Amino acid sequence: MDIDMLLEKMLQSQGFGSRKYCQQLIKNGAVSIQDEIQKDLKYRIHDLTDFNFQVFDQNYVYREKVYIILNKPKGFECSHQPHHHQSVFSLLPDLLIQRNIAAVGRLDQDTTGLLLLTDDGQYLHTLTHPKKHVPKVYHVATIDPITVDQMHQLEQGVELHNEKGVFAATNVTLLNETQLSMTIHQGVYHQVKRMIAAVGNKVTALHRHKIGQLELPNLAEGEWMYLTETQKLAAQQIT
Repeated sequence: MDIDMLLEKMLQSQGFGSRKYCQQLIKNGAVSIQDEIQKDLKYRIHDLTDFNFQVFDQNYVYREKVYIILNKPKGFECSHQPHHHQSVFSLLPDLLIQRNIAAVGRLDQDTTGLLLLTDDGQYLHTLTHPKKHVPKVYHVATIDPITVDQMHQLEQGVELHNEKGVFAATNVTLLNETQLSMTIHQGVYHQVKRMIAAVGNKVTALHRHKIGQLELPNLAEGEWMYLTETQKLAAQQIT
């Protein structure tokens, strides 16, 4: 990536803090490039392709945008300013929070599973715009046994209070007597819970397993990782 950028600007873009603080990092000898301390405030970077640097002897790779996948635990809100529970952003390092990353669609505090976060506004828009119909797979636990009739109703579509149109699920599959897997293609408020209520049952646990063709990888609850380019594209795939 050919570019002409001051070292302090690069540090600031990566979430290290204000311009003044990044200047201070350089002055104090905290920043190294190719294992050599760089104290020159006028130092310019001309190629950011696979650019590596160190701050306080910790290695970093330049990322123009960040794409994160998190296995969201129960009891966390998808907000920078939570009201009743901890924020999912508290599970991430400060460098990412300083980049103003946002959740790609919110999960309720009691919903677990796959959550994407990014500072790429266009990518976020692509995955959340109603016209895109990006499928999302949920595993649902219910208070009462799930009947064949309820599964048929979910596939045929139900009406939701104060929402226009009919909301249908696809690939409705029974996992056990009180658990099913279902795919939705919209994203209205509390959609899965309201759909289950509309067919006469109640959700006791909800877990998002998949967005597009991206499945939740083997991450413990609360753990996160950077998306690979393949994973990033998979999340946008509708079929």
